[in-house]
Amino acid sequence: MFSRFIVLVVSLVSLLCDFYVSNKPAFTPSRLVVKHGDPASATCSVCQSACKNTNFGLENSVGNRTINGTTVSWDVDSLTEWGIELMCFYSVKDTEVQCCSILPITVYRPPDSVSISINNHTGPMFEGRQYTLQCEVQNVAPVKNLSVTFYRGTTPLGQQQSFNNNNTKPVDEQYTFTITISKEDDGVQYWCEAELELGPEGPQPPPVVKSENITTTGESDPRFINITEGEQLGLDCSAVGNPSPSYTWTFPGNQPFRKDSIHTISSVTPADEGKYICSVSNSMGTVTVTFHVFVQREFKLSSSSIYHSVVHRQEFVNWYISILLSNLQNRNIRQICFL
Repeated sequence: MFSRFIVLVVSLVSLLCDFYVSNKPAFTPSRLVVKHGDPASATCSVCQSACKNTNFGLENSVGNRTINGTTVSWDVDSLTEWGIELMCFYSVKDTEVQCCSILPITVYRPPDSVSISINNHTGPMFEGRQYTLQCEVQNVAPVKNLSVTFYRGTTPLGQQQSFNNNNTKPVDEQYTFTITISKEDDGVQYWCEAELELGPEGPQPPPVVKSENITTTGESDPRFINITEGEQLGLDCSAVGNPSPSYTWTFPGNQPFRKDSIHTISSVTPADEGKYICSVSNSMGTVTVTFHVFVQREFKLSSSSIYHSVVHRQEFVNWYISILLSNLQNRNIRQICFL
């Protein structure tokens, strides 16, 4: 019964208030932005003359009000209420309608802290893989006015906002941005900053809180292996589990299966190039890892092949000079100069 009564009262107030008349009350300032816990004040000029003989006033949940003629002043020593607004009104003579104006008040709180991390990852980051940067903002209000920017060094990568979160009280919020690691990312610093943009009535410049930097350690993906012909190759698929896991290798070509955790080739050849698939299994399930091996050929010239190459090249040079001499003799030119 009590809750129904409250709803009825609120709906009656809304019906009796006219917010669209030309001679409605005017607030100064027209919008108020206050840091949580700071003092605040505003005045309402109720009307010019039409309301002198009518009821008028200001509805407020906190603070003090003072009436001087048709001007109502409001102030509070420390504003700590979230989602507050003031309504100034006067009654239209001989009717039950009131002319009303509302002063929107934004109570804000800059973030207590801003931190950045790599979501669900520790250790080195591998070239070609995607990772998610996560920026966590602690205890900020109103969050819909917050924008978070991710940076790579001094270069902005992208901006995230929470337009749809209308919570006026302080909240914790997380923002993410996906990056792809390249060779140039080794030693690069990533960071994020949170900016509370509250419009021209808010603090200038807007409050900004930055995270600490995280430094990436980029490495080549160990699953992609470039090796020179003749070198030793070792592929390690060791795992820990309970029950202890078993291993099954699938090799390129028609090579036989192996059951060891580590596969070694003492001297690789081009025939060893391809995909090596290691399956690790126990009663809880199976995990598969694929290694891609690329063998770089090593080309060697024997002494006999080098000799034949030099002989053929000298023969060509001799033949070419003889052609030049023949052409010169035909033109009766007797002197030749080689540079």
